[in-house]
Amino acid sequence: MRTLWRVVRIQLRISLSGAMAYRTDFLVEGAMALAWMALTLLPMFVLYSARDTVAGWDAPSALIVIGYFMMVRAILEGVVSPSLVALVEQIRSGAFDYVLLKPVDAQVLVSMSSFEPWKIFDLLGALAVIVYAFWRRGYGPSAGDAVIGFGLLIAGVLAMYAVWICCAAASFWVVRLDNLTYLLGAVFDVARWPVQVFRGAWRFVFTFLVPVAIMTTYPAMALLGRLDARTIVLVAAGALAMLAASRALWQFAIRNYTSASS
Repeated sequence: MRTLWRVVRIQLRISLSGAMAYRTDFLVEGAMALAWMALTLLPMFVLYSARDTVAGWDAPSALIVIGYFMMVRAILEGVVSPSLVALVEQIRSGAFDYVLLKPVDAQVLVSMSSFEPWKIFDLLGALAVIVYAFWRRGYGPSAGDAVIGFGLLIAGVLAMYAVWICCAAASFWVVRLDNLTYLLGAVFDVARWPVQVFRGAWRFVFTFLVPVAIMTTYPAMALLGRLDARTIVLVAAGALAMLAASRALWQFAIRNYTSASS
């Protein structure tokens, strides 16, 4: 574990050095994060300007879902997506051979190959949205709900990461994954809405097949104190099961990898 932590620190330091080399860009990215946050919130404000609740969610509660959405998306775009792009290029050029030769787990190296440090602005904006939502509600979460909400945020990030690993494994057979990443990004936008907004088959899809509910809705419900113990356990178990399945798929892909340079 100490070796893995050192690798993460080195990769993060390299990314920070690269980002701070162009400080104006860093500030511009901060301004862009604020603009993106405003665009993310706009549809919700339009929707709730005409009604008090939607599928049992009032505006402050729905803001908490959006806050979780912004946090998970910041991690997606700050760590996951850049690493996926780098992996596809490594497989295409044969440079992935050098990753396999290093004395560290290949999945860890690939997952931490690139960071976008300015996504910290999105994380701070997400926290500000959640604080504002509880200010609108007139009270904050209990200590227990805050702990569970944070724990399910980690579960949501793990679920999102598991989906990414499956895409990464697919790149060993399908080199061009641009369309798939765009599709996943579009589907992930659904996570800004509580899953209860969707009915019938769509709720099933966004809960079990593309589990955006695990990534945002259930953590928000936990923070609001609306989640029972059984659901909490099932959400955590579902995220861990997805992670285990993605790990098995990754190892299968590695065993069947044929170098582009051979």
